[in-house]
Amino acid sequence: MNNIRENDFSRIDLNLLTVLLVLHREGSVTRAAERLHLGQPAVSGALARLRIMFNDPLFVRSAKGMAPTPRAETLVASLLPMMEQMKQVLFQPPTFNPATDAHTFRLGMSDWVERWLMPGSLATLAREAPGIQLQMMASDPFLDEELVQLDKVDVAISVGQGIPAGVIREPVVRMGFCTLWHPLQLALTSPLSLEEYIAHDHLLVSYRGASHSQIDEQLARKNLTRRVRYVTPHFSSLPLMLKQIPALTTVPAGLASGWVEHYGLSRSAVPVSAPAFTLSLMWNTRRSHDLALLWLLEKLRGEMRKTDADETAASADWISDRDQPTWQEREDF
Repeated sequence: MNNIRENDFSRIDLNLLTVLLVLHREGSVTRAAERLHLGQPAVSGALARLRIMFNDPLFVRSAKGMAPTPRAETLVASLLPMMEQMKQVLFQPPTFNPATDAHTFRLGMSDWVERWLMPGSLATLAREAPGIQLQMMASDPFLDEELVQLDKVDVAISVGQGIPAGVIREPVVRMGFCTLWHPLQLALTSPLSLEEYIAHDHLLVSYRGASHSQIDEQLARKNLTRRVRYVTPHFSSLPLMLKQIPALTTVPAGLASGWVEHYGLSRSAVPVSAPAFTLSLMWNTRRSHDLALLWLLEKLRGEMRKTDADETAASADWISDRDQPTWQEREDF
């Protein structure tokens, strides 16, 4: 009812509607006054105001007490369910039962986060909450904050570091990097040496098309460079490309196990200093008491913290709710 005008209910006292319903049920001003813990004059006065409001006697005297008029019967039939619904809205605490409730969640994340996190998360969520639906929205560190601020997603999983107004960012896990290649294209063994690392072409993920990253900055400090053959904003195409060309790619270590298993890739620790990054949950502050969202955040937090330290090739650590990262995050890999 977004077309309600400010003065639509200016003449209406909701307490009068309660008096109307109790009078209808009790059929007596005296009994209605007792039920309402009011004096008889107060109830009589309320009835007088109701008669003016609806331009109808509403109740007339009969041998059995106060008999409702047809207008009163019509009003009560309409008001009873409305007042019951209002009571539930005003006084019943919000609930969310994942086992029975239907709910749609909108999640924003990059393709690599979806590949890393969502297979296990979806299995858990579908088992515990068969009535929910998850809608994924493609995002990246440059879009996450805006999507959350504008309420286009319920929660974002981000490597960004900004905390704009109206947004809560909860650091959950730190993750390192690893380097991958296909053994049929490059006959290399793990761990890679720095010389091997710079001797081959590289596939680079950059959300804004930059052809260098923090790794290139580290190499430059040693007066070294690597050849970046291919730049893409998507991680999903990299495994198939590695099967076709002799190249390396350095990616978040959470992707390693799945890609090694499904695409037959080989992996190594990165032979260049590549500081770990932080993955955070982000949501709008006005949703902080949304029980359904709080349940989802708990489940996502648990799945994110299942990250295996051995899998990360650098480091993966849980972050307590009070920990804050002390290094600069980057968005290119």
